[in-house]
This record gives sequence, C-alpha cells and structure tokens, in this order.
Amino acid sequence: MTGGSGGDHRSAWGPDTRSSDTSPATGSGIQPRASRRLAALLEAAADAVGAPVEILEAINLVVPDGLLIPDIAVCDADAAADAGLTVPAHDVLLVVEIASPSTRVTDRKMKPALYAAAGIAHYWRLELEPAPRLYLGELENGGYLDRLVQAAETTAVDRPFPIDIDPGVLAHRRAPEQ
Repeated sequence: MTGGSGGDHRSAWGPDTRSSDTSPATGSGIQPRASRRLAALLEAAADAVGAPVEILEAINLVVPDGLLIPDIAVCDADAAADAGLTVPAHDVLLVVEIASPSTRVTDRKMKPALYAAAGIAHYWRLELEPAPRLYLGELENGGYLDRLVQAAETTAVDRPFPIDIDPGVLAHRRAPEQ
C-alpha cells in the first residue's frame, strides 16, 4: 500500500520498508562482497551434499505480515523453480540478512520477528562492523536462539545442510596460499 503524493509510503506494518534501510546489498563495498561470498559458500555446501535447494539473493519473500527482501534465501529447489515474482515463506529453509549501519536495527529487531512468525527455521545475521561476526539463529518456541561466530573462528553448521563458516573470510579475501 502506498500513500498519496509527498512520498509518504506505508505498508501493512507501518512506514514503507522498501527504503534504503531494508534494501538488499547493492553496489560496491564490503556488504555485497560478503553477500556474494556467502551465497557461493552456501551453494557449494548444498551441492556437496546434494541438498534439493536453491540459493537466491534479494528475493521477494511473502510472510504473513507482508513482503520482505532478505539478502540471501535458501529455498526448496522445486518451489524456487515454480516461483514467479514471489516465494512463500513455507518454501524457505534459511534467510540471511547482512547488516549495515542503516539496517542494523531492522535486521536485529523487526525482521527476525517477522521471519519467526512465518515459521522460517533458520535466520542468520552477518554483521561486518566493527569486526565480522555471524549470528546463527534456529527457530525455537516462536523465536530464534542465536549462536555467535566471530571472525577467525570456523564453525560447523549441520542445518539446513552441513557447512563450515568463518565470518572473517566473508568480509576479506584470503591471501593466496604459497
């Protein structure tokens, strides 16, 4: 729903969330680089175990309270193949938000509640400043129970499929091995 003139945009839950405060990572810089690297890492891990998923970036995700655009979503492969402009939340196994200074509050407070209400089993939040860290959230009792992974720590994750992650590698290119 959009308002009249003057740029006053409103959605079902208040002021328009399509503003730059909740838009996916675009342009150059650390945030889109980290998004691209994490999506590639997720894709490789899913392919390695033959997980029937599709890794999508900046999709239109339908949740009970409206439409959200996560930076990355891991979706059921068949549902993703059949999807048009939107993907329903029940076809999504994991959403990832890459927080920036302008999206940090939304990514910490609003989006986890909306994703949890939609029943999405896993919510990850990558924060790049002041140092890379990844919050791995698993849906439990209507909210996400987070596990924190700091840069230079590699952690093994089993769900939605096995993957080893070091948040520091997502933000900075590793030096080539000699």
